[in-house]
Amino acid sequence: MKKSFFLLVFSISFFSPKNGNAQINEDEMGAWYMYFFNTTFKESSWGVQGDIQYRNWDIAGDLEQLLLRGGVTYKPENVDIKLTLGYGNVTTGSFGSDNSTVAESRIYEEALFPVQFGNRFYTNHRFRFEQRFVENQEIRTRYRYNLFLNIPLNKTAMKKNVIYLALYNELFINGQRNIGNDNNVEIFDRNRFYTALGYVLDKGLRIQLGIMNQTTDNWSKNQLQLSFHQKI
Repeated sequence: MKKSFFLLVFSISFFSPKNGNAQINEDEMGAWYMYFFNTTFKESSWGVQGDIQYRNWDIAGDLEQLLLRGGVTYKPENVDIKLTLGYGNVTTGSFGSDNSTVAESRIYEEALFPVQFGNRFYTNHRFRFEQRFVENQEIRTRYRYNLFLNIPLNKTAMKKNVIYLALYNELFINGQRNIGNDNNVEIFDRNRFYTALGYVLDKGLRIQLGIMNQTTDNWSKNQLQLSFHQKI
């Protein structure tokens, strides 16, 4: 438990909004619309998970990214951890009137493990390693750590009709600086800090509405996030 508390403090300490440049309108609210799912094959240790995300630089219409992702999961017996091997297809748009896009294929490996504190604090720690094949770039790698925290407000358990506070902080670190064609990136890629209210609609089905601040070395921008989470 002490180790998990250290991870909580470590993750939150990385969130610090930065001033950006004029290429992106940081004052304009963006919006991400997302659907997450996961399931297990009957009583086995195997399953699948995935998500569909439609991200906009504004509330709707100015494409930031369209992300389609899915993976095979494995949960070892007697160990509270879930491992995933997955693939993502990402189309990234440009800010403003420029309609050009960049294609990306992404392979990722992930470890997710939950830790509960007391009766109300439900955390998940997610470690993800990505191999990114971005159009007109050399192969890139990236390390990600995300700390999720859900706190039920009107009951102690995450069950039907529960309203809960949802928080997360995710840190992204690039595996290399040189990405080809004499272009370089920083080791720090970005940080995302999120806060929202969630509602458990039914067993295995939740909805969340909140604000995420995404910070890079060049800009910091707030995004409205509407998400559905389904365990099938």
